[in-house]
Amino acid sequence: MLIPAWQKCVGILMYLLPWSDAIPFGRYLFVDFPFLQWLALPTLPILFLENSIPFGSFLLFFILFLGVVRNPKTPYFLRFNALQALLIDIGVIIINYAFTVIIQPFGKGVIIGTLSSTVLIAVLAIVIFAFGECLQGKEPELPTISEAVRMQL
Repeated sequence: MLIPAWQKCVGILMYLLPWSDAIPFGRYLFVDFPFLQWLALPTLPILFLENSIPFGSFLLFFILFLGVVRNPKTPYFLRFNALQALLIDIGVIIINYAFTVIIQPFGKGVIIGTLSSTVLIAVLAIVIFAFGECLQGKEPELPTISEAVRMQL
């Protein structure tokens, strides 16, 4: 089945949500490599929306979930990518809470910087892979996550 170009572009945009939530993990990496801050530019509209509206990230989540994922009129390709991006985003949010509650009380050391940078690089790898697959009109196959998405759709 041939996926139209507009669906490929919208599918790519879905993955900016988890990327925007992963950007704060790069604070240690951005200090050592300032040129990497350019990677945060595509997330500025999402970050602006989330910060300018009360409960912006919560509203954005529900708009994507109810308006795209649960809408049977939306093409399957977009529903798949939206739900997969939301699941990745939930994982990033859980990791962020774990850092806040468990790891950061121990101070700011090399271990926290390394773990933080690892999370950023992992999410970047997932997003780049998803971008490439969406450009080709394929569903990004991420172990466990793609299976969970298919069970929900």
